[in-house]
Amino acid sequence: MEDPIQLKEEGNKYFQASDYERAAESYTKAMKLNKDRALQAVLYRNRAACFLKKEEYAKAASDASRAIDINSSDIKALYRRSQALEKLGKLDQAFKDAQKCATMEPRNKNFQETLRRLGADIQEKLRIQFSTDMRVQKMFEILLDENSEKEKRERAANNLIVLGREEAGAERIFQNNGVSLLLQLIETKNAELVLAAVRTLSGMCTGHKARATAILHYLGIDSICTWMSVDNEEISLAVCNLLQTITDCLLGQGKEEQHGKEESLVLDTKKDLKMITMRLLDMLVSKNVSGQGRDRALNLLNKNIPRKDPKDHDNSRTTFVIDNGLKKILKVVGQIPEMPGCLPLTENTQLTASILLNKLYDDLRCDPERDNYRVICEEYIKSKIDPQNMDKTLHAIQMVSGVLQGPFDLGNKLLGMKGVMEMMVALCGSEREIDQLVAVEALIHASTKLSRATFIISNGITLLKEIYKKTKNEKIKIRALVGLCKLGSAGGTDYGLRQFAEGSTEKLARQCRKWLCNTSIDARTRKWAVEGLAYLTLDADVKDDFVEDELALQAMFELAKTSDKTILYSVASALVNCTNSYDTKELVPELVQLAKFSKQHVPEEHPKDKKDFVVKRVKRLLKAGVVSALACMVKADSAILTDQSKELIARVFLALCDDPKDRGTIVAQGGGKALIPLAVEGTDVGKIKASHALAKIAAISNPDIAFPGERVYEVVRPLVSLLNTERDGLQNYEALLGLTNFSGRSDKLRMKIVKEGALPDIENYMFENHDQLRQAATECMCNLVVSKEALSLAMLTAAQKKLCSKMTEVTTQWLEILQRLCLHDNMEVQHRGLVIAFNLISASKELAKKLVESELLEILTFVGKQEDDPKKQHVINAARDCLTKCMDYGLIKPLSR
Repeated sequence: MEDPIQLKEEGNKYFQASDYERAAESYTKAMKLNKDRALQAVLYRNRAACFLKKEEYAKAASDASRAIDINSSDIKALYRRSQALEKLGKLDQAFKDAQKCATMEPRNKNFQETLRRLGADIQEKLRIQFSTDMRVQKMFEILLDENSEKEKRERAANNLIVLGREEAGAERIFQNNGVSLLLQLIETKNAELVLAAVRTLSGMCTGHKARATAILHYLGIDSICTWMSVDNEEISLAVCNLLQTITDCLLGQGKEEQHGKEESLVLDTKKDLKMITMRLLDMLVSKNVSGQGRDRALNLLNKNIPRKDPKDHDNSRTTFVIDNGLKKILKVVGQIPEMPGCLPLTENTQLTASILLNKLYDDLRCDPERDNYRVICEEYIKSKIDPQNMDKTLHAIQMVSGVLQGPFDLGNKLLGMKGVMEMMVALCGSEREIDQLVAVEALIHASTKLSRATFIISNGITLLKEIYKKTKNEKIKIRALVGLCKLGSAGGTDYGLRQFAEGSTEKLARQCRKWLCNTSIDARTRKWAVEGLAYLTLDADVKDDFVEDELALQAMFELAKTSDKTILYSVASALVNCTNSYDTKELVPELVQLAKFSKQHVPEEHPKDKKDFVVKRVKRLLKAGVVSALACMVKADSAILTDQSKELIARVFLALCDDPKDRGTIVAQGGGKALIPLAVEGTDVGKIKASHALAKIAAISNPDIAFPGERVYEVVRPLVSLLNTERDGLQNYEALLGLTNFSGRSDKLRMKIVKEGALPDIENYMFENHDQLRQAATECMCNLVVSKEALSLAMLTAAQKKLCSKMTEVTTQWLEILQRLCLHDNMEVQHRGLVIAFNLISASKELAKKLVESELLEILTFVGKQEDDPKKQHVINAARDCLTKCMDYGLIKPLSR
């Protein structure tokens, strides 16, 4: 179609049919073909009407303005622009357009009413604005007055924060020299005032790019980073949130709002983003930055530099950081807290830096980029290796250790550098404790992969054993123990742990529990104790003793709340071992006999790994509060909580949910909420385990209590995912029970189940050979029949005669369910029930006889005898059809009048 007039008419038809998207497309096509100015004005105002309906008010105002530019007396365009401007909050401009419309058509009541409404709104806005200005001024007077009462100052500070989060309040503060006054509050160095000022600034920047940019330039990135560097956790975190809010605005993230012409004032943000990135990288190596501040800088880099979507081809921010800041990050991971001159660090700083190294490496798109990353690391580490300066060499080894905790493949390549692994082994034999400490940690991280562990096993085990026996330094001793555990595991030696120390694994485990419970030992050393227990709890005697040690359990749960990837993984591993929720291979009896005949070792199940002992350990863990600890672990940042850790946590949850009596406790302690993200994200195995645990809870719990509010709808998809032939029968059965429970709650839930595509799977299970699966599927389908969106069972029974007889076989409650449907309060549901009854009667005389012999005959007679009523005639007719069919069979006689 190439005629603009025809396209306009087509657009009008779409508009009248409420298809505003197509209408706008037709008008746009017409504009491109049209050369007539008068028609162009009509097309612009028509498209403005489409945008108004689609609530795209900025576009509506723009199109209306173009129409007015062509024809200044176009009353429809003026009125539509007035409507759009009103929605954009530009009441004064909207009033002017409405005033012009009223001048042109003074008798138009619609225009007069719009003028009155806009006039009242403007007056109210001015009143609020004046009131807000006075409030802002008063708040600053109180806050800047040193003689003000403490309570008044606190109240004023809180009010200012609230006001800064409101668009109108934020704009009034900004327009009335508020940023300058907030800066004065920060310069007082009073912690409460600084917090109030920074949080107010965060509110003012949220979702407003122009204001955020202006505030960044006024305050200066240097000042913001200086405030973030202070050794005060609250202030450092608040400033970090401010900088994140500004960054979100510059990246075009956060809440989206229309700010009209203000958007055009914002210049290209790349320069500002680069300036922020450079300043954050400088913070990493500055001695004037506190450990808290360094962590905040690393967190901001972690969150904002790597791409969030791999489909986005632009990884320029990552390559910029690698070229300008990779050495600075390596310097952080290479710090040794026990040595003089170390940068201020927290317990998490170096691990967070390792995570950043990993994220940057993963964000690279091609081999040349990865080669550049590797070369920078190699050259920097080589520059630190100096046989004449052991302290300098220690930093190089620590860097390799840090990279091994980040991009492991790259760390493996760095281990292959000339002399690195030999230096690590040699340091183990040093007399200096600091050398032993660094070397042992590096050996542990290096032993994760078998390819490198072979060399270390042959050279390092003897040294680690000697260190473990001789050293009196607890920090070194525990690291040596974990190293021996890891190397034993890497070497694939059965009962390897028992070879590495005198006495049994129980003795080693008691020592680890002792370190774990000793709060006077630094958290980093206690972390190693947890990692040691993660290995030692593979032993059945150790895990049984461990769950009886309440102090050790509580200490481990407390440590699990820290933001440490290794701790989370180690805690989850220990809990998997204690609950026996790891995968085990079933031994084929014939192969066992064959192995015994050939005199090969056949592992036997430890008595304490039998069902009774496992159940006791699960009960003990539940009593100790394991669910709360797991729920806390699930909330950890994605960089800390890896997919592997998620899978382990899901395994533990599934083991905890095994006994129906415990599921109420799990829900009460937040287990239901914690399982939802585990069922959605992670490894395939982890998602299946979490979904199964959710199914166990959903099968017997009240959904309103277990998954309150909108959360219940998030559970449907994981349950539906278990209706799969690749899942085992128990998973299928418990998922069906959960869906049956949900489908009986509300129409909205039934609709959600249908939209997730569950109906075909549920129908398939109705024809399963397994009695319980058939019964569960049929009950679920009977509940779903109530939904308008469901594939009605009435339609199914009409289409398939076989289904009618199947219904009576899969559940003993089929007749009771049918009677309940036929008496339902909802007329549409009642009609469906009567149609199902008619289909069953029509299917065979035997089925009809069963129904006539039940109470259903009374129900059909009661409904069928009612007087004709247009509102429910379809219901009455359905009942009469049933009775007529029964008469045709000769099962009942006609009613005598």
